[in-house]
Amino acid sequence: MSAAMDTESTYSGYSHYSGHSKKAHRQGRDRHKSPRSKDGSRSEKSVTIQTPPAEPLLGNDASRAEEGQDDNWGETTTAITGTSEHSISQEDIARISKDLEDSVGLDCKRYLGLTVAAVLGLLVFLTPIAFILLPQILWRDDLEPCGTVCEGLFISVAFKLLILLIGTWALFFRQPKADLPRVFVFRALLLVLIFLFVFSYWLFYGVRILDSKDTNYQGIVQYAVSLVDALLFIHYLAIVLLELRQLQPTFTVKVVRSTDGESRYYSLGHLSIQRAALVVLENYYRDFTVYNPALLTASKSRAAKHMAGLKVYNVDGNNAAGQSRAMIAAAARRRDSSHNELYYEEADHERRVKKRRARLVVAVEEAFTHIKRLQAEEQQKAPGEMMDPREAAQAIFPSMARALQKYLRTTRQQQYHSMESILQHLSFCITNNMTPKAFLERYLNPGPTLQYDRDRWFSKQWTLVSEEAVTSGLQDGVVFVLKCLDFSLVVNVKKIPFIKLSEEFIDPKSHKFVLRLQSETSV
Repeated sequence: MSAAMDTESTYSGYSHYSGHSKKAHRQGRDRHKSPRSKDGSRSEKSVTIQTPPAEPLLGNDASRAEEGQDDNWGETTTAITGTSEHSISQEDIARISKDLEDSVGLDCKRYLGLTVAAVLGLLVFLTPIAFILLPQILWRDDLEPCGTVCEGLFISVAFKLLILLIGTWALFFRQPKADLPRVFVFRALLLVLIFLFVFSYWLFYGVRILDSKDTNYQGIVQYAVSLVDALLFIHYLAIVLLELRQLQPTFTVKVVRSTDGESRYYSLGHLSIQRAALVVLENYYRDFTVYNPALLTASKSRAAKHMAGLKVYNVDGNNAAGQSRAMIAAAARRRDSSHNELYYEEADHERRVKKRRARLVVAVEEAFTHIKRLQAEEQQKAPGEMMDPREAAQAIFPSMARALQKYLRTTRQQQYHSMESILQHLSFCITNNMTPKAFLERYLNPGPTLQYDRDRWFSKQWTLVSEEAVTSGLQDGVVFVLKCLDFSLVVNVKKIPFIKLSEEFIDPKSHKFVLRLQSETSV
């Protein structure tokens, strides 16, 4: 019911706002029509309608809203919904279409690489078996008897191929975490090495065994066993290059978010730039707080409010550059008093946040005590009247909804928490017998990006910008940027310095002390 009332008030506020805007537009149009009625041709030449800049108007509205906001602003303010923060131009549409084409190209490249790797892996596993079976099929009667030695070699080949299959599945057949712009150099080198290795074995097998129809079957089986052993060594080389080489920390990277300056430090090993960017993004979704563009509008509205209070009169016919210099000079003279306004604005905002937080904590604690009492009463009723966690959450949610909504609006987190997500979290806390403090942890402190739904991340597709080749390894002083739609991550690479430790021996017998007693003592 509260949601319906809020929606109704929103629509009524929107209609009132639209009616007021239409009336003002009609009055302005009448003012422009009045000179034209007297002298139409003259007015068409002299009247010019200029569109006012949008940002200062929005800044003034925001500043007035901040100034006139009181503790009961949730009851008296009408929110106009249906607006968007981002505008799309023809260039944006062209860029989006280009990104779609690039994504199609990346998908084709990924599936092509998987197809090549799968075909090569199938060839690798079938080659030793083909080496053993072809002589039995083509010239079975001419082969020399092998006996127990060949049977032992068969068992050895079977178990080695099984081990190689399990190791290949564990190392290569994993869910891809990202689409990288370039190929992984070491993996491509391993594929080329395996192809050349198997091709050379087939070439030797065709010339020395198939053409001559060698009758020494034990030597043929040992030749297949040597191939399997070499493949196991190549798999060990792949483990060293792909997994073990990057484990030792060699570089320290500093990641800074361009909008709010939040930064983190990470230690990385020998990685290429694109793989280092992938590690940085994985840690970003886990360690960085979620990006909230609403927190950045306060400084913009404050700057727009200061600039809106300045008026420049063109008396001597100066150009626009002179006007801009005059505005900058006037803004510099007012800079001394701006820090006081900033101080009082932040103090007032902190006071409102603490007040909303206290009301929210009390409301949630009362709601949780109510659900505990319900549980104690429901245990005495029939099993058919018991409440599941979803019903219990829906029963206690209205008592805390208003306080939670006001707190989320004050801290500008309302776009990250929908009513459905709050109900799911509340039912989860009730199911696992969690305390009110555990329930409020998600809302009192902004969490990492992974804590929220994917459609509220503001960062899904990234672009890697680097002066160096993205396939080259990390080096000291390398800087690369990860860009998304609203912000970017600037990554600065520093090499961990060489540390030299020296040893100093302390004799245990040197820990001897003497107590000196003086004849005169202080009174």
